[in-house]
Amino acid sequence: MSTELRQETYVPETAEQRQLASVQAFLETHGHTETADGRSAYLLSGAGPDEQVELPEEVSRVLRHVVEALRHGLAVTVAPQNTTLTTQQAAELLGVSRPTVVRLLDDGEIPFDRVGTHRRMALRDLLSYRDRRRAEQYAALEATAVDEDEDIDTALARMRSARKEVARRRRHHTERM
Repeated sequence: MSTELRQETYVPETAEQRQLASVQAFLETHGHTETADGRSAYLLSGAGPDEQVELPEEVSRVLRHVVEALRHGLAVTVAPQNTTLTTQQAAELLGVSRPTVVRLLDDGEIPFDRVGTHRRMALRDLLSYRDRRRAEQYAALEATAVDEDEDIDTALARMRSARKEVARRRRHHTERM
């Protein structure tokens, strides 16, 4: 049985949400077993006692994530992606313009290969960049957070310092271009 790979969105029904709570609990407590070499194995079982197949860890992780989202009433979209992306696909995934992606590639922020005159990057590298960028953004937000018991003058001085550091990094980044 072969199915066409296409994007599809699943919307949970209220009755399914209740049923998914037990699926989620099962996955959290019984979803895996230890193998002889000490690693976790994730098993998919059929109706019969000998109907089992080991799931790759990534498939198990996706299943747990989908069940969690559906259980909370969220729709889930499964969208098969190539593992090699064009600059336009990368821009759409990052939510930026294609010229911004080209600049990131040229600046060495994301590894890429050239296919003729076209740039191609690995999805894994793009997701790694996105995660690094998010971590930097969260760190910047944390640097500007004010503690309840912190003196206002101290907080303002710390924020000025953080803004200066961001400006310094931007200048350094611009100079490299």
